[in-house]
Amino acid sequence: MPKCGNAPAMVQKRPMKRRIIVCLILATALSACGSKDGGTQLTRLRDKGNGPNEFAVVPGKPLQEPESYRALPAPTLGGSNRTDATPFADSVAALGGNPGALALSQPSSRDGALLNHSRRYGVQPEIRQTLAVEDLEVRKRRGRVNILNLGQNDDYTLAYKSQWLDPRLEGERLRDNGIDTSSAPPIESKQR
Repeated sequence: MPKCGNAPAMVQKRPMKRRIIVCLILATALSACGSKDGGTQLTRLRDKGNGPNEFAVVPGKPLQEPESYRALPAPTLGGSNRTDATPFADSVAALGGNPGALALSQPSSRDGALLNHSRRYGVQPEIRQTLAVEDLEVRKRRGRVNILNLGQNDDYTLAYKSQWLDPRLEGERLRDNGIDTSSAPPIESKQR
């Protein structure tokens, strides 16, 4: 049998392909051995606790000297100080709002019409607890599809992908039913 000039190269390629295939199979088998958390989470973000949390350090406001040391109020246990950080109130003030409105326990009287409109079909007082239970059931039933954990995965996407709306199709459905969709982009003409 005549020898071909590239025969040794072909002989060397076959074992190399086998090695690659064996390595891929072993890597897949090893990744399947990884443990999953017992609970169902929406995302895979975790705090490993290996170091300090730089977001937990909040700088205080600068110290201020009072006008009179005799007129200082008595300290209250659990009360606030002038130098305590108030990030929510500071952000409301920076955006032009009234930081004092954060302390209100009842909605403002200016929001009466909005509240009445939002409550026109009734209000379910335990809606947050109900939704939390239903969400947990959906994620347990429909999540964890990616058993081999190949690539990035997210329980939220896996569980709720079937409920996502296609905005174009939904806009067409609403227009077909006579509902005005003035904020939707215009339909492209097919005559081009």
